[in-house]
This record gives sequence, structure tokens and C-alpha cells, in this order.
Amino acid sequence: MPDSSATNAYLIIREGSKWADVVRLVPGESVTLGRAPTNTISIKDERCSRYHAEVFQVRGKWKLRDLESRNGTMISGEQLSRDHTLTPGDIIQIGNSHLAFVYDLSQAFPDTSTLLRSSKAVDASDEGSGLAAADDESIFEAFEPTTITHRKDQSRFLDAPSLDDTDESFPKVGRAAAKLCRLAFELAKSTDIVSLANVALSGLFEGTHVDAGAILLRKRDVSGDRNSEDIEVVSSRSDSDHSYHRVSPFLATTVLRDGQAVMARNVMDDSDLGNRDSRGEILATSVICAPIRMAGDVYGLVHLYTTEADHTTDPEDLEYTLAVADTVGVALEKLDKRQELAENLNQTRAANVHLREQLSVQSEIVGSSEVMRRVAEQIARAAPSRATVLIRGESGTGKELVARAVHFSSPRAENAFVCLNCAALSESLLESELFGHEKGAFTGATDRKMGKFEQADKGTLMLDEIGEMGESLQAKFLRVLEGHPYERVGGNEQVTVDVRVIAATNRDLEKDVAEGRFRRDLYFRLHVLEILVPGLRKRPEDIPELADFFLRRYNDETGRKIKGYTPRAMEELLRYRWPGNVRELKNVIERAVVLVQGEYIDHDDLVLSSLKTAGDTEAGNTAAGPEEYEPVSLSEIERVHILRTLNLTSWNKSRAAKILEIERSTLDRKIRRYGLAAERPRAV
Repeated sequence: MPDSSATNAYLIIREGSKWADVVRLVPGESVTLGRAPTNTISIKDERCSRYHAEVFQVRGKWKLRDLESRNGTMISGEQLSRDHTLTPGDIIQIGNSHLAFVYDLSQAFPDTSTLLRSSKAVDASDEGSGLAAADDESIFEAFEPTTITHRKDQSRFLDAPSLDDTDESFPKVGRAAAKLCRLAFELAKSTDIVSLANVALSGLFEGTHVDAGAILLRKRDVSGDRNSEDIEVVSSRSDSDHSYHRVSPFLATTVLRDGQAVMARNVMDDSDLGNRDSRGEILATSVICAPIRMAGDVYGLVHLYTTEADHTTDPEDLEYTLAVADTVGVALEKLDKRQELAENLNQTRAANVHLREQLSVQSEIVGSSEVMRRVAEQIARAAPSRATVLIRGESGTGKELVARAVHFSSPRAENAFVCLNCAALSESLLESELFGHEKGAFTGATDRKMGKFEQADKGTLMLDEIGEMGESLQAKFLRVLEGHPYERVGGNEQVTVDVRVIAATNRDLEKDVAEGRFRRDLYFRLHVLEILVPGLRKRPEDIPELADFFLRRYNDETGRKIKGYTPRAMEELLRYRWPGNVRELKNVIERAVVLVQGEYIDHDDLVLSSLKTAGDTEAGNTAAGPEEYEPVSLSEIERVHILRTLNLTSWNKSRAAKILEIERSTLDRKIRRYGLAAERPRAV
């Protein structure tokens, strides 16, 4: 017997009564046997596992190993329990297939005419093969060459014209399976329920002997789930002379309750199946109903029927309908999940936009100076409270931005922020804007209108320029602030709202109270929490930061690429007193970005006004001549006088209060009101 290390080895495959194939064993390469087409030897036998056994070489010996197959491997009639060293003549049995292990092909082919074909070329001319030259020729003449087929386009199973029912080259079951495959492919591309139902009906009419039918689904309940007992027609179709007739309640209830498909033939006398219309005319001769299941629950049904007596359904139609119904259920489940994901994505995008809006609002409060740090601290303390906030500051300092920061940092941030300028409207229009009006309340009131209070319910209402509100309207406004209900203009219905009010003003409300122009009780109701926004001239260290911020903004808006400011331009910005505060700075930078011709903004590009701020007029100048006199408010004179007194006493508050003839607590309040602490000289 020749040694396996010095000669060729072969596996001869036997199919039925004939040897069918030859596989040459190559040293160093293993051979796998199994049902999967990726094996070296593919065995078409149901009792063969996908990866059943393996033949490999160890130290010149060929061995056989079972790969934990389901039905095991036999070697010469005995069950293989461990690796087996193959010897010539061993018969490997896997299911009904037999393979012989040999070194010499003549041992397996005494009659070479029985050889059918080989998947690999067999070299039988090696020394010791024992075969004659004539035998070699007869063997190779019997072998057929390997055939490889390439397919570039999609499968013909997805091509409708190639699957005609008249094509007998395909068995009926195969044609139905191919139609189901194509239908599932089309259902997966549907983007909404109606189009999905239309595709399903087209597939059902193509694959069954029906001429009318519909897809029906349970109606959604309040939670959005399809758990309602009522069903609705999503899509219907009729190829007969009659329009589609809805499924009978008896049949629908049976299918939805039991979750089983039903087929009834020759039902012309059965009224429970809904085969007659209101005039008693026959509508159906055969009926099929199949449940549409989603995640184990019945969410709808497929209703099909025939209207011609010479056409009837068969059990294969029922099987096909049931398969389509289950496929529709899976497609609906996937479609619902896609829609849910799309809704969640839209909500997430909306939330992100909302957050970006909030962040962008808060980022408008630019400045890192000490006075702005205190403003930020006041915002943080005021935000969690429900108390009314009074924001003071000159025009253009950013009082509305502070109000927005308070709102978006508060528990009411998810609700509305409504802003109204009291100075922009007459008293009658302001009342209508605040409290709303009924239809016909006045000329032009063609519909009921919600007021700003109702719009800001559960949120925040900012009233800018509160000092401009008329005296008669102040009383009604005060009642709402105190939690009392109110009535719309021209109405008698009581309206109650939950609104946090933020008021803003650049007026001296204390002076207006003293002069009778502003209600004292409303002043105390508004003056719960106070935030003083300093003018830009009181925080000059923020000017470069603000200038860079506005430069970046208007570069983005205009598409220009201005690199910055020349030293002389920045010096001009720092020296200017900014009577219009941050609003004026923003407009100056915008104008410069639009008109500048170089890469840097120079002092010539800055258009600054000649107006003076109230702080530029000192109290001692009141005795000057008419040509030097600058009108100034009493509050500014008081601010300057208190500051000079504090500086004179080296900020000894007790001594300063004695000189001013006011209480120490009153002096502290005025220091906070005018922001004098920011102007206190720093110790050297």
C-alpha cells in the first residue's frame, strides 16, 4: 500500500448507483463537506448539516473530523466519534451520500464509463496510478468543464413580465413565492400607509382569483395606538361592475377576535358574509379574509371576494392572501417605526433650534466687566423666583436682553416670552393689546383677539417703557399683577392667567410718583426685584469685546472679511461717550462694515454723533451762561452730587449720609440705583 505522503489521494463521490465526482486532496489544504454551497464538497441532502465534516492532512496522514453535525458521520459503517485516520477503501457516509477515500483511481473506477463529471481536473498520469493511457483519455473525455454564470441586473423574480401565470417553466408554488418576494420588495419602499395598501392590493389581485377587495385597519385611539374596535378602509379596489362592498361586521369581528384567516366559497345564500347589497343583489360568490398582524396583535384585515359565479377561490389563494397579510403587517410596523423616528427627529431638531435661540439670546449679553458680572449675578438670583422684576437703564443698554435672560434661566423657559412696548401705542390700543378684545368691541374688531397676558400664560410678559402707561390703565394692570381675573375689552367673561411680569423703564419712576404721573401702589408692586443695566460709558472695558462681537456678526451677514480695527479707531471707540449706549455702538459698527474699503476699520470709517450724554453735564455748571447750559434730569444731578460727596468722604457712607441729610439705608439704596459702586476709585 503506498504511503499517503508520497502519492496522490482522492475522494470519490457516489450519488445513487453511480460514482458522480472526483476531488483530488491537495497536501496542506483541508476539504470541507456540508450542505452549504461554500463547502469544498457540497452535499444536497437534508440530513447533512451546513458544515458537516472536514478532511485534512496531519504529518502526511489524511484524517476525517465530524464538525458537530446534527446526524453524525459514518466511516465504513461505524459512527465517527473522534478524528479518524483514513485508509484506502474507507467509505464515508453522510446521509444518503457516500465518499470513497483512495490513492489509486483504478480502485474506484474499474469501468470509467460510469464517471459523470468532475468539478476539478484529475491528474491520473502520476506514477503508481495504475491507469492506462486509454483509461486517462476516457476519464477526461467524460469530465465536463466548470460553468460560471454572471448576473448584472436584478433578479428576474423581481421582474413582473417574467412571472406570467401561463409560464409553465415555473411551478405554481415557485411563481407565488416569486410574486411574494417582489411584493415584499415593493412594500418596503412605501412611504405612507395609503401607498402601502395600494401596493398590497395590486399584489393580491395579481396572485389570486378575486376581483374586489380592500385593506382595513383599526382606527387609532387617543394615545395613537391601533387598539380601537372600529376599523376603517385604507384602500379599496373593484374590477367588477359593482363598487367595493365593505366586509360584514360578523366576518370582521371573527377575524379580528380569533386572528385566523377565513375563506368561504359558494356563499350566495349566506347573508352573514355580506355577499348581498341593500337591494338583495348578489355581490360575492367567494370571500377571503386574513388578519394583518403587527407584533402579535391583530391591527387590521385583508378582505377579498369574487363577484362572478364562474370564478372561485382555492386554498392556494387563501395561503397567498395570508402570506401577503403577514407581509403587510411587518411593513406597517416598520413604517410606523420610521414615522415615529421621523417625529422624534423633528422634535429633537425643534428642541435644538429652541436651545440655540436661547443660547443666542443669552450670548447677546456681551461683557466681562465688573458691573456686567454683577448684572449676571442679579439675573441668576432673580430667575428662579416668581417675583416681578423692574429693569432700569438708559435707552439702548439692552434691557430687553436682560429680560430674556431672566426668562430663559427661569422655570418658565419652556413657555412663551412676550414683549410689548408701552410707548408705541395709544392708551386704548395698549389696553386692547394687553387684555384682548371681543368681536365688535370697537370699530375694526372683527374677531375675538387674545391679549398679551393670555399669550404669555404660564410664561413671561415684558412691558418695556412701563412709565409711559396711562394712569387709567395702570389700575387695571395692577389688579392683574395681584392675581385678580380681568375682562377683555368689550366682554364680560372673566379671564385668569399665570404670568410673570418684567417691567423696564428709562424714566425716573420715583419722580413720576412724586408728581402724580405714576401710581404709588403700582410702583411698589413693580419694585420687588430691581436690576440696573449700566450705560456703555460706565463699562468702557467692554467696548473692545462688544466691537469684536458686532464685527463678526456683520461680517457673517454681509459676507465681508474685515479683519479688525486700527489702533486709532479703537482709541476713538474708547474715548467716545456713547449717548446711545450699546444700540449706538451696534449701528456704528454695522455702518462701518458696509462702507469700509480696506481690511481694517479706521477712525475715518466711524460715524459718531455730537450728542452729549446726561453724565457729561456736571451739577456745578448750572450757573453757566445760556450758551453753555445743557438740560439734565434731576436724577442725574442727584447721581453726580452723591458720587462727589462719596468721593469727598473717601466713601465713608455714614459721613456722606450726614452731609446729604439722608438715612444711611437711603444712601445705600441710591448707590445701588445709580450703580455708583462701579465708579468708586480703586485703592492703589
